[in-house]
Amino acid sequence: MTAREVLDAAVPALAAAGCDTPRLDAELLVASALGVDRAALVTEPGTPVPPAASRLLSEWVRRRGAREPVAYILGRKGFRRIELDVDARVLIPRPETELLVELALDLPEGARVHDVGTGSGAVALALLDERPDLAVSASDRSPAAVAVARANAQRLHLSLSVEVADGLPDGDYELVLANLPYVREDEWAGLAPEITRHEPREALVAGEDGLDAIRALVAGAPAGTHLALEHAPDQGEAVRALLHAPSTYEDLAGRERVTAGSVP
Repeated sequence: MTAREVLDAAVPALAAAGCDTPRLDAELLVASALGVDRAALVTEPGTPVPPAASRLLSEWVRRRGAREPVAYILGRKGFRRIELDVDARVLIPRPETELLVELALDLPEGARVHDVGTGSGAVALALLDERPDLAVSASDRSPAAVAVARANAQRLHLSLSVEVADGLPDGDYELVLANLPYVREDEWAGLAPEITRHEPREALVAGEDGLDAIRALVAGAPAGTHLALEHAPDQGEAVRALLHAPSTYEDLAGRERVTAGSVP
């Protein structure tokens, strides 16, 4: 079979399984199985698919049909300028989380920044990649997530100290970044199967109103600590009420996504 033939077979299978972006998903899987760029599927559609690649692709399409995220199947996800190794121990980095990185890019040289709830290390590592002069550290309450972040730092040759900690570790920071759980308990069952079946629930759900983890971070941080907190679009008002002199920033879709301010 050729690349075009396996792609044409995979797309309807994924569409029938309910995947939102069946063609994109199929292209990513086929390109990875063949070890080529996605563009090659257009420019060289007649590329033969070796038996080993065909078997691998068949398994990948089966897994995607069971609504396993493409990032977990391939074991990687791009985030800003870096590519991260990801698996079910950590959340898949989302584009909206890039806003946390952007808010830190204008810090003065040598500023100390800490990333709470680092997961795969996406925010801290992307910031180090773009601002290597900053003193960036990170933490997560999950030892499994910390292992992923440390492995990503080592693979990317970025010097990032990551520790296991619940809340903000002791330190003097110019800015604390946090993408903590903020999904409401009653929202969980209605989320996409890619999330409920595969991503770690404890990294997403935070109590009845989704703000338990954010409130705990604010309550445990020293007065005056400057925080930048990712949250759901409908949580902006509640998060602003927790901080002194808050400012809320919108994501690319125009939704309130990150609120920055100081601990009262």
